[in-house]
Amino acid sequence: MASPTVSPTLEAGQTTPPTEAAATPTPTSYKPRYIDVALNLADPVFRGIYHSQQRHDDDLGGVLKRAGAVGCSKILVTGSDLHNSKTCVDLCKEIADNSEAWGGVKAWSTVGIHPCHAKEVDEEGFWDTFKTRVEEGMKSGYVKAFGEFGLDYDRLEWADAETQRRAFTAQLEYFRTLTPALPLFLHSRAAHKDFLELLKPHLSHFPGALVHSFTGTLEEVQELVELGCYVGINGCSLKTDENLEIVRALPLDRIMLETDGPWCEMRKSSAACKLMDKKGVELPDLGPLCKKKEKWVEGQRINGRNEPVAIQWVALAVATIKEVSLEEVCEAAWKNSIQVFGLGEYQQ
Repeated sequence: MASPTVSPTLEAGQTTPPTEAAATPTPTSYKPRYIDVALNLADPVFRGIYHSQQRHDDDLGGVLKRAGAVGCSKILVTGSDLHNSKTCVDLCKEIADNSEAWGGVKAWSTVGIHPCHAKEVDEEGFWDTFKTRVEEGMKSGYVKAFGEFGLDYDRLEWADAETQRRAFTAQLEYFRTLTPALPLFLHSRAAHKDFLELLKPHLSHFPGALVHSFTGTLEEVQELVELGCYVGINGCSLKTDENLEIVRALPLDRIMLETDGPWCEMRKSSAACKLMDKKGVELPDLGPLCKKKEKWVEGQRINGRNEPVAIQWVALAVATIKEVSLEEVCEAAWKNSIQVFGLGEYQQ
């Protein structure tokens, strides 16, 4: 994978990149368009199920209609374990079958084993089943990336570091054997050194790589950009002042937008929201909110359940932090997402 020229913006303490206009984003006639490149849509909460209990009616269609209404017309459904390697593909088919009723949103998926599920790789019969699901998913046309996989040393209670490293390497080696090569959808949390050590020997064999839900350091993001990786920004990437410095320094041609719903929502207490409030940037209304699941009625969002309609906030936060227009952010992220994943459009 070709490495880009590293932007001079990647320097600590620099507040306004020299190539970008220092202006707070203002409303224009531009109609935003979004691609949510990380959405855990197979999670049962989008069917009204919480901790194996049905708390309200299935509202998957409502979630998608809200997304489509604000211009989030494409989503990448995140695969994370052996079971949902198939579930995610089936979900994409279901969304296609209900496209007109569900807001016209188009969905594709990833396929891989998240580090928290790394123990699965050692189970008897895993590889036969996994290979079948990967290859069938690729043939279906819905699988657009290998992942989510990588390392997560913040969650060693799920799988120890050695098990995670073994699963990461084994998947990289297997994915290298497949044709056509697909981009990588990567997870790195508190494991940057080991992550790069294992990834680097394989990276050139794949047409692109996204390190999603980035929460690392400025130095770490600089290394990723130097390797040619893209970086996914969501609510968890916007919590602290340090996070904002990283977004401020990250070149637009390396950014993708995501919600990582139902998790990683952008909270009003985040550094990004405080900055927007200080600058007088008004957050768009995401729609009516239900605070108690059991009292949900059609058309409401669920308190604490992040969903793709909220990608508006992420994009506006990035624009505010980088002091560029919302249009610049949305169009750069759209172009980057299409360039790497395709998602039904021509990849230059």
